[in-house]
Amino acid sequence: MAGLISEPLATSCGELHGLVSCSEWTGVPLSILLDEVGVDPDAQWILAEGGDAAAMSRSVPMAKAMDDAMIALYQNGERLRPDNGYPVRLFLPGYEGNMSVKWLRRIKVTTGPTMTKDETSKYTELLADGTSLMFTFPMEVKSVITSPSPGLALQGPGLYEISGLAWSGVGRISKVEISADGGATWGEAALSEPVLDKALTRFRMAWQWNGGPAVIKSRAIDETGAVQPTRDALIAEKGMNFAYHYNGIQAWSISADSQVANIYA
Repeated sequence: MAGLISEPLATSCGELHGLVSCSEWTGVPLSILLDEVGVDPDAQWILAEGGDAAAMSRSVPMAKAMDDAMIALYQNGERLRPDNGYPVRLFLPGYEGNMSVKWLRRIKVTTGPTMTKDETSKYTELLADGTSLMFTFPMEVKSVITSPSPGLALQGPGLYEISGLAWSGVGRISKVEISADGGATWGEAALSEPVLDKALTRFRMAWQWNGGPAVIKSRAIDETGAVQPTRDALIAEKGMNFAYHYNGIQAWSISADSQVANIYA
């Protein structure tokens, strides 16, 4: 990914934020397998290698492997499908999706990160000062309003439900706030149960639209107290090349003719 762009794209919510998924996974905790083979106490990392043509390979901290990592066999109650990594894949809750290596064929215990092509040429963040962030695995707290959103025009003034999804790679969502005035004021949204660890959480709030121009936003807060940042705050901290872990607040503008559009605000 080249980085952020200076002008907002005229596209849908799914195209902007759609690279996210949430499933029920069933399998064997990786910690059990590592205990069975007898892991060297000096080992701090593992290498997970896929059996695909690209041999997708990622380095994973041993702490994660011994925590909640899973060798997944089932997704949503059925055997893994070929496109999702059959017969077996690695699953790392809360981590960036590319690390849950599909078609898993090898796990190698190592003393340090392997520095594979998939974590050097890709999935690193180039900062404004020329340095790079590597091994920033968990996806940070984020939310996005899915309705209304581009392509879902309103039907004139009236009572609507603003709803969307929030998630965090480090724990549960504790709160989501919504603004209908561009961030000047915020109100707490209702969270739909169950609110699970490292899982998508649906939020919603009633909104009386008067028919005039409006800007709606959401911001999520997770159980660690981390607050979803603004786009400007992220750029000020990390520059325009920061993209893989972008979690800035999304703003949608609503025009007097009921159209919804992506904006920076």
